[in-house]
Amino acid sequence: MSESLPAAAPPPADERLVQRAGLLGYVDEFTSKVRSGELGALPVVVGLIIIVAIFQSLNDIFLSSFNLVSIAQFIAATGIISIGVVLVLLLGEIDLSVGAVSGAAAAALAILHVNQGFSAWAAIASALAFGALIGLLHGLVFTKLGVPSFVVTLAGLLIWQGAQLRILGSTGSVNLPPNGFILEFGQRDFVNANVAYVVAAVAVVAVFLAQARAAMKRRAAELPARPLLEIAIRNAALLLLLWVAVWAVSGDPDRAVPYILLLFLVLVFTVDWVLRRTRYGRMIYAIGGNIEAARRAGINVDAVRTSVFVLASMFAALGGIVGAAYLGSVNQQTGGGDTLINAIAAAVIGGTSLFGGRGRAQSALLGMLVIGAIANGLLLQNLRTEDRYMITGAVLLASVVIDALARRGRQQTGR
Repeated sequence: MSESLPAAAPPPADERLVQRAGLLGYVDEFTSKVRSGELGALPVVVGLIIIVAIFQSLNDIFLSSFNLVSIAQFIAATGIISIGVVLVLLLGEIDLSVGAVSGAAAAALAILHVNQGFSAWAAIASALAFGALIGLLHGLVFTKLGVPSFVVTLAGLLIWQGAQLRILGSTGSVNLPPNGFILEFGQRDFVNANVAYVVAAVAVVAVFLAQARAAMKRRAAELPARPLLEIAIRNAALLLLLWVAVWAVSGDPDRAVPYILLLFLVLVFTVDWVLRRTRYGRMIYAIGGNIEAARRAGINVDAVRTSVFVLASMFAALGGIVGAAYLGSVNQQTGGGDTLINAIAAAVIGGTSLFGGRGRAQSALLGMLVIGAIANGLLLQNLRTEDRYMITGAVLLASVVIDALARRGRQQTGR
């Protein structure tokens, strides 16, 4: 009988998939991601820490609870608009009309509620529906007629600015009822600190359970998954961070966590869940990553793109409503100025790629924290508006450069 051949040796493991156990394994994983351009939120978090440290050293008021609440109220409206910008950027497109849409929707809200006698909720619903119709129009012109999104929304910027002026009419300004629900919500409603602690705990427990369930499903399918202990530690750290944030803004007895900030946070994490956990979210990422591959995979590209523009305009309208509630009035400048620039800058600074397919809803939150901190810190230093514009522009440019370098790193490593 012939001798049996020796068993073939198993192929060597891919070095990129080999990870040491314990803390060194996580260090290796982090280093590998950074070298390959997977920076995530690291640059913006480091930048935010530096910004806070600088402004706190220049003025002790910066981290006072009163000032932190002011920052929280300032970032909510534009942050909500920026969530829609994140969705559009994930497609690899742009929406230049969000500022004008927010102003037109706010004008519609004010006229319907104050001049036409609509209830607050009816006026809000009408303004949101107005935003949705605008987004549908943009999306259909973009997808069905093939007009680039840049041109469609640039035209929309001019059209809806004109519509805002027409809606407001000759008065040019409308004050919201001083004791009405809308103004109360935007200026004087705060979540009780004890309630905020409980809400933060419930939210983190829900996140832990969802992550643990996903890890168990991966383990059952014999796929790599993070240990439950690590998931628990990460969420405990998140809970501690949230509790510290609640404590920091609750020092003033009359002010705590603003309801408009809570609305912003709920929207951020809801949209993030949709993007990461639903088929619709995966389709958005797929289209932004490679539109032709998405089309061949059976995705209705036109429908998804149109729906994203509808959502972007609805978020813009909601941001305009929140901004009107915070300011207590609507005028010809609402939605103008630096609203558009800040909404786009927040998405990019927060880590959403201009090239499509990469980013998370948290980009709007992180980016607005950076912009809000810079604006507030410079205001405390009595610096002029032009200085704030130049510094914010420099931060935006740095974010785009980092994104471009990270994209080059991913291409070189085949990611």
